[in-house]
Amino acid sequence: MIKFGKGNLRIPKWQRPVYAVAGGLTPYRKKMPEYNISELAMIAFRQMLEDNDLKLDPLEVKGLLNYAVYGAFADHFQDQLLCEAKVHDYLGLDPLYNTGIKTGGATGGSTVLNAAMAIASGYADVALAMGWERMDEVDTKTGNFYISTAACKDFETRLARIYASYYAPMARRFSWKYNLSEETRAKVAVKNRLYAYYSPYAQQAGKHTVEEVLQGKIICDPLRVLECCAMSVGVACMLLCSEEMAYKLTDKPCELFMAGGTHTLRVADRRHMEIPLLPHEIPGMYDAVLREMEEKGDRWPGFESFLAARFAAYLAYRMAGIQNPLEELDLVELHDAFTISDIQTYGDIGLRPYGQEADYIESGDAYFGGKLPSNLSGGLLGTMHAVGATGIFSGVECLWQIQGKYDKFHGDPKIWDRWADIGEYKGKPRRKPDDWISLQVPNARQAAWVSHAGVGSHVTMGILRRAI
Repeated sequence: MIKFGKGNLRIPKWQRPVYAVAGGLTPYRKKMPEYNISELAMIAFRQMLEDNDLKLDPLEVKGLLNYAVYGAFADHFQDQLLCEAKVHDYLGLDPLYNTGIKTGGATGGSTVLNAAMAIASGYADVALAMGWERMDEVDTKTGNFYISTAACKDFETRLARIYASYYAPMARRFSWKYNLSEETRAKVAVKNRLYAYYSPYAQQAGKHTVEEVLQGKIICDPLRVLECCAMSVGVACMLLCSEEMAYKLTDKPCELFMAGGTHTLRVADRRHMEIPLLPHEIPGMYDAVLREMEEKGDRWPGFESFLAARFAAYLAYRMAGIQNPLEELDLVELHDAFTISDIQTYGDIGLRPYGQEADYIESGDAYFGGKLPSNLSGGLLGTMHAVGATGIFSGVECLWQIQGKYDKFHGDPKIWDRWADIGEYKGKPRRKPDDWISLQVPNARQAAWVSHAGVGSHVTMGILRRAI
């Protein structure tokens, strides 16, 4: 059994507050031959500097940068080692120091965390966090193999060469253990792809039904095609600042709290341990769950839960002083690479007690207008999974919600028209739908997002709080 020492559970403390002030995105597509990765980086960079209502001229803001952090999941995709050097040069940021980050699917979140630590430590007053992926320069089969190697190649990768094959047995196991229905999984796919329908950045938005999801092609039993994210091309970036600089740059700064956790790549080797309790959980509440596991020869976190996500939430909630996420957060963005990974996370971050995750969907809490809506961006299922950008994209969507800018960045027909006719939509442009609706959460004050790697090897949680 894993045992924590007192120092292992120390709550991180910034040496000074960290703020997010602006974000930038590109559209996301399966293929985007119109732009190279440096050009896409510039598109996101310019949106961040020019369109976020900053109080200084874009060149003045650029002149305040001290540090940059870049995230990309795999050099294999763009066939370029040290791609961060090319992008940094193209953005005109040399000789400022930059760091490259790679933590699998959590690369985006880890990139933001690294930039935040630079601000918190005093190394920088203004830092850029940017991530990307160029997944269209190899065929889908090869791309799936590259992604599958973000698991232990001595064990898991030998069993299959597609990531769905890692999450399919998790779906089976979770359903057996907690009586999760296929219909609940399907509702996640329907919800998130619908919310992507209202986003000009989305790759695979759509209005679907539960029946359509369940009748879809099986990718890896029991996961069907609409339950799986796509391979994407695109960039996301976020601007972080010290408190003094944040108020110089915007009237709507958001304070950032962030932490991470890790766990072994080898899911079958995950040793039993006590469940670290979140602030709103009480000692003994999981005794019955753990007894039942023991009787079945099972363990926690086992094959159903992500210790890295639980540990990140354990730290992040306490950093931010959050006692009950369901009551204090206004929205969340979760890592829905598969419907099952989305559902697993509900228990790990305390949106429901372990074993009751399905109720978060079935109760309506997860929907727009519900108690704590999730993935209003469309998430990974509907909008994108350009891996190095994903954990930044999710944070930017949270930032814009808290700043009250969802409509500005999702409802403007000019944004829709600019990206309507590129990538796979070339010749069949995807324009703003006549039935578009706003998904702006009224008076949103606080949001959280999760960035998740592999089968739970690295996870970060970021929490943004309106400062004014």
